[in-house]
Amino acid sequence: MQFSYFLPVHIEFGWHKVNDVAEFVKPYGKRVLIVTGRSSAKKSGLYDRVVEKLDAAQIGHVLFDEVDANPLTTTALKGADIAKQNGCDAVLAIGGGSIMDCAKGIAFMAVNDGDINDYIFGRSFSDNALPLIVIPTTCGTGSEGNGFGVLTNPNTGDKKSLRCNAIVPKVSIVDPSVMTTMPSSVLASVGFDALCHNIEAYTSKMAQPFTDALSYYGVQLLAQYLVPLYKHVKSVNSGESSTLTDEQVKTAWESITLASTIGGMVINTAGVTLGHGLEHPVSGLKDITHGVGLAVIEPVVVDFTWSANPIKFGALARIFNYGDGSELGEALHTIVSELDMITNLTELGLTKGDIPWLVDNVYVVASGNLANTVADVSRDDVERLYRKMF
Repeated sequence: MQFSYFLPVHIEFGWHKVNDVAEFVKPYGKRVLIVTGRSSAKKSGLYDRVVEKLDAAQIGHVLFDEVDANPLTTTALKGADIAKQNGCDAVLAIGGGSIMDCAKGIAFMAVNDGDINDYIFGRSFSDNALPLIVIPTTCGTGSEGNGFGVLTNPNTGDKKSLRCNAIVPKVSIVDPSVMTTMPSSVLASVGFDALCHNIEAYTSKMAQPFTDALSYYGVQLLAQYLVPLYKHVKSVNSGESSTLTDEQVKTAWESITLASTIGGMVINTAGVTLGHGLEHPVSGLKDITHGVGLAVIEPVVVDFTWSANPIKFGALARIFNYGDGSELGEALHTIVSELDMITNLTELGLTKGDIPWLVDNVYVVASGNLANTVADVSRDDVERLYRKMF
């Protein structure tokens, strides 16, 4: 047995940890670029709470609030220019995976020259970036736990990750209390993404003992808590009573949040596989929410790949009380249904006429994901899998 494990991330996990944000930012700079989406951090009051703490600690700050879902390379470049113009010496991200990923691109390009796409596609290399501190507000991407920043080139539709150790956050403030304002539909999407991260890392070719232990535990947490928490949030959103006690709700939020962070950590080492490889072209083409795309794709992919490693897929299936790996896809279909998510690409606005572009784009942005998949995957297989999703 031989393997390497390296992940230089400082995670501060716990309820109301965000109140200590200034303490965590202070070692890395006197002026930070705060990166958020257009409204959610402000509506929830989290942005104001963070600014109050920074002001009290006399830490200067500049706001960049132009990040959308499926963040663009051009947005990252604009944020990097603002960071440079304002003399920011650190970046503070407040938001979900899109915000954290864009903040990684901003922190990177604030100190590097050239075309960001060259760094994304490995034509240029650097391991320098501004220090990054993140406060995740959704429990899905796990971006707080890795050195990946997924960005989309608006000119080509190529959705691919910038990767280097320099964009691993210096501090990740993982506070379950800030997750609780998510609508149920957002929780379903990000929670399913977290589940896919853990499943794909556990079954990837690059899996190793540390990632196996973590990802298996992450799947256990999500199997136990994701659907009940979703149903609780859905009930509360609709004004109905929940079947969970306050203590059960608190435990569920902690568990899903932890599983999300674990998912981000394990894919930093073990990578993702065919599911993510087929999803990135879909959301790159149609600007679809990543977890929503995975809900269509992952069950189909698992049905295709399980027989290449029946022991590991079988271990996961039994977490969901199914007998062997051949039933894991069915288990995921059931979860998608219980989360009230879309089950085909047609409802996401794609047509079969998009298949040739999707197949081509897989080999532009996701060849590494295919290589990391335990099953052999041909171009014809990719096309057949997409057709099954309509």
